[in-house]
Amino acid sequence: MKADEKKKIITQVAQKIFSQYGLIKTTIAEIAQAARMGKASLYHYFKGKEDIFKEVVEQEYQFLKEKTREAITNEDSPQKKLKIYIIKKMEYLKELANIHSALKDDYLEHYAFIKKIRDKNNRGELLTIREILQDGEDKGIFEINDIELTAFAIATALKGLEVTWSLNISFPEIESNVDKLLEIVFKGIVKR
Repeated sequence: MKADEKKKIITQVAQKIFSQYGLIKTTIAEIAQAARMGKASLYHYFKGKEDIFKEVVEQEYQFLKEKTREAITNEDSPQKKLKIYIIKKMEYLKELANIHSALKDDYLEHYAFIKKIRDKNNRGELLTIREILQDGEDKGIFEINDIELTAFAIATALKGLEVTWSLNISFPEIESNVDKLLEIVFKGIVKR
């Protein structure tokens, strides 16, 4: 079996184990056993458990990025794009336990690769939101004084809500919350 195929098997089994037990409680021995290889063999492909976790998180991040982009690609309405983006991101974050953990768990902060993935996620989210807002501005649907600041405000609001929404809230409730949040964003809070 080729090295790439072995690495793929290792990351696939590790993804399941990490999502069940987390980075701290997972052992190399468990990953090796699930991959049907010796512990020593695992070290031919990865430096250690953190290296495997990093690979798993990177793969989940790429999947999340691709799927959220894919979900909004064919949508014309900037309002619907923003709603779909937020809902799909929450949907995939619930599925992808490892990237979700990497983005929110404080105990992982000291890992340099976690900081990098969080920064990459934040930049990607800001870019996506900025593009949606710019699209709305270009179409004459939105009137925004500072797109950068508005994108940052929306992204920050989402970060604060992701933790709450990711707990045990159903998708219909998340969708309802997204609608309420976007109503504030689109219509403001000033009485007209």
